[in-house]
Amino acid sequence: MKAIVKTGPVKGAEYLDVDIPRIGPNDLLVKVQAAAICGTDNHIYDWTPYAQQRVTPPLIFGHEYAGEVVEVGSAVTGWQVGDMVAAETHIPCLQCYQCRTGRQHTCEKMRIIGVHVDGAFAEYTALPVVCAWKLAPGTSPELGAILEPIGVAANGLFKDRIDGASVAIIGCGPIGIFGAQLAQGAGARSLFATDVNPYRLDLARRVVPEATALNPMEDDVEAIIAEAMEGRGVDVAIELSGSEAGTVQAFNILAKGGRVSLVGLPSRPITLDMTTAIIYREAVVYGSTGRLMWDTWYKVDALLKAGAFDPMQVITHRFPLSAFHRAIELTMSGNAGKVILTP
Repeated sequence: MKAIVKTGPVKGAEYLDVDIPRIGPNDLLVKVQAAAICGTDNHIYDWTPYAQQRVTPPLIFGHEYAGEVVEVGSAVTGWQVGDMVAAETHIPCLQCYQCRTGRQHTCEKMRIIGVHVDGAFAEYTALPVVCAWKLAPGTSPELGAILEPIGVAANGLFKDRIDGASVAIIGCGPIGIFGAQLAQGAGARSLFATDVNPYRLDLARRVVPEATALNPMEDDVEAIIAEAMEGRGVDVAIELSGSEAGTVQAFNILAKGGRVSLVGLPSRPITLDMTTAIIYREAVVYGSTGRLMWDTWYKVDALLKAGAFDPMQVITHRFPLSAFHRAIELTMSGNAGKVILTP
């Protein structure tokens, strides 16, 4: 089969012929029908310090995907050839304290598809059944491929109730726009979205016109939000940029007693005036990673079935797997929403 392989500890990757993976008794063999590019894939391709600390080449990367089950492991029940499946990225051990107390997404022995084990930028991939989410017949593979990043947004957003709350999304990459859609669909009463990238801000305006979209390089974000919220700030801020400026902004626009979810991954340590930002503000602060298994998936599924949002609008480009160089470079430019690769 064809696959995109990180062959060595340098920038780039190669499009190679490799063996179709053999599955174990608790796995599914999946024929990949759509795979989406994530920021993690960019790190692996670019061989950043993040990738250097986690990835051991050679590795087939890619983890956001959906496809058709073509083989079922001997110990697997409830699945059959022909089923459509989307993948949860995190592979839990099911034995550690975290797993046994309902927190599989923070497993002490966590392995990640496309980071620690071969992933989905390939024609076929092996999926542990513990990570398999069954899709309804007829579901678009592209929708299945973006459920994982939608879940990242949902986990950060739904730490508590959203209905009736004022919400600010800091960072309008695909996950940020998914977050804005989810907030709108879940009944947020006021919605703001900020980004310094004009392309992404324009995409946010088109996909979520109900949100007030602001560029911190051009707009006085704090003053505009303060005026709209009668000086109180927002009830909820979701930080997705991973930047120091975005993190500081999230707290500066937060109402007293409000909550912040830190979802974006900073590339370096961040300095924050905790006295003003958190202590005197009595802010509630959540770190948010991945998706709750499987609570987040059910929440997103319910909103999709209710027609509360249409995430397909966030997909802006599609490429064949063989054109992965162009696809990844496009995502790294910031001038794209979600980009899909098709084997």
